[in-house]
Amino acid sequence: MSKETKESIRKRIWDLLEKLDIADFPRPVHGRIPNFKGADRACELLATLDVFKRARVVKVNPDSPQRKIREICLREGKILIMPTPRIRNGFLLLDPRKIPPYAYREASTISGAYRWGTFVKPWDLPKVDLVVIGSVAVNRKGARLGKGEGYAELEWGILAECGKVDESTPVVTTVHDVQVLDEDFPVDPWDLPVDLIVTPTRVIEPEKTYQKPRGILWDLLPRRKLEEIPILKELAKRKGLKV
Repeated sequence: MSKETKESIRKRIWDLLEKLDIADFPRPVHGRIPNFKGADRACELLATLDVFKRARVVKVNPDSPQRKIREICLREGKILIMPTPRIRNGFLLLDPRKIPPYAYREASTISGAYRWGTFVKPWDLPKVDLVVIGSVAVNRKGARLGKGEGYAELEWGILAECGKVDESTPVVTTVHDVQVLDEDFPVDPWDLPVDLIVTPTRVIEPEKTYQKPRGILWDLLPRRKLEEIPILKELAKRKGLKV
């Protein structure tokens, strides 16, 4: 299946969220990991699950629909790892022991994370127990579509290269029910599947169909990504790769 097929699925979901007035700020949701009405409920449902309760270190994407789970992580004493937008500044580590409780909500936002978090090189991060990512669409086999720029996959790849995540690390996405589709998606070798889908109303355990990438597919990595993301170039040099 072609890239256009992926784009057509994304557009259909973005259009549907807007048409049904499910979309939430920031709008329009096109081109984004879409925020949706009920996003906080999905995060609160995720927080009741054993996979979340057991986790000590949680990596969460910086997008709006997952803000609540970032706050819950801090309130429940978990170490929160948050990539900066487009991974431009690498990763932030937020330790709730070093943040006053009144600031947990602020620290769960992008600007607040910059204020309260600490920049940590990926090879110096603790091992991650749970990855939470946003999605534009997912299906019942665990295939996932992001917004099409590959940052979630690169974040995973960087952490996998540094030994912080592996095949056994659970990956969970929170989405609206209309973002869960029955149809097959095109899946590329670098795509990151999910182990669990949480909506405002239910928890879905996909079929175990796809394997998680074991690292960065350096041969397929566009040169511009190395230029845009300094930590990628630094990692490549640490691995002895020519960049």
